[in-house]
Amino acid sequence: MERKIYCLNKISKVGLGVLPSEYEVVEELEGSDAILVRSAAMHEMELPESVQCVARAGAGVNNIPLEKYAEKGVVVFNTPGANANAVKELTIAMMLLAARDIRGSMEWVKENKEDPEINKSMEKAKSAFAGTEILGKTLGVIGCGAIGALVADAAQKLGMKVVGVEPSMGTRERYKELLAGVEFVELDELLARSDYITIHVPLMDATKGMINKDTLAKAKDGVIVINAARDALVNDSDMKKALASGKVRRYVTDFPNAKSANTEGVVAISHLGASTEEAEDNCAMMAANQVVDFIENGNIVNSVNYPNLTLGPKEGPRLVVLTRGDISEVVLESVKTLGGKVTKMVSGVKGEYGAVLLELADELNALDGLKLLTKVIKVIKR
Repeated sequence: MERKIYCLNKISKVGLGVLPSEYEVVEELEGSDAILVRSAAMHEMELPESVQCVARAGAGVNNIPLEKYAEKGVVVFNTPGANANAVKELTIAMMLLAARDIRGSMEWVKENKEDPEINKSMEKAKSAFAGTEILGKTLGVIGCGAIGALVADAAQKLGMKVVGVEPSMGTRERYKELLAGVEFVELDELLARSDYITIHVPLMDATKGMINKDTLAKAKDGVIVINAARDALVNDSDMKKALASGKVRRYVTDFPNAKSANTEGVVAISHLGASTEEAEDNCAMMAANQVVDFIENGNIVNSVNYPNLTLGPKEGPRLVVLTRGDISEVVLESVKTLGGKVTKMVSGVKGEYGAVLLELADELNALDGLKLLTKVIKVIKR
């Protein structure tokens, strides 16, 4: 059966290359089975009924209306970790840019390039751009997941001491090899001890504006703040005041906006975090594979609005039942009542939404009763 994939952004050809031959990349949204997206805003988009899933080739999903699509029974995926190395490398570069005034030095060279004695005059000018080394300094990593753990590991290898904030014991365990040597502390202690602070958490209500006048007041004088995550994690007005007072030595952000781009002491980069050929390929391949796994097998891997469920490769007919809350037992009994013999089943809940994945011994066609169950959003045959 031919499947149609619609790309909202330009998606890596390497990524699209992993799609099976029966999957066609189409120019029209209508009739598409899945959408691949990078940064395009989807909040105003109305999806046709044919769309079963949206895959974001990247980690951040603030451009996608997660709950709206969950209510429609559209599963949204992201690709955590696929661009982690690219963001790690940029974060290290951002620290080095802040440690020394490399940008100012380069601008001086550009301004004085016509000077025939530039090689002599720069010896007098260079003291204005002198800085410090990162060796022996303390880096505070807020969020030690896929990216934060890589940053922590790289920083230690560069001779830095690393303290981290990571409330999830599961995350600490998952990345324990990279996080070996990291001292986990509470946020207030991290602020007080760190010469550099780097943020690697998702943007949500609990983290919006988490770097503000109150948190900065607890930080070391002359601290350097690195933001390769999202601009709204930092309160720009509070940061401007902290830079003016000298509380913050430099703020380096990969997410400049109209305010931060015009603030003295800000080193702004044009959102280059995941903009490497390798990261774009990795994200696209991961997104495409997740779409295919869902469409072919019903497996939900790296979803951000439904629980993650997998039964591996399909051995028999499957049903994916998307629900409000956990009604897995009701779904199971209803399938049995309709004559279905369940050979495998897995279920889960994420927030207000649940999912049940069932594998059957034989095809089950009479699904109307299942679709009419209270709290069932969508039933999909695989």
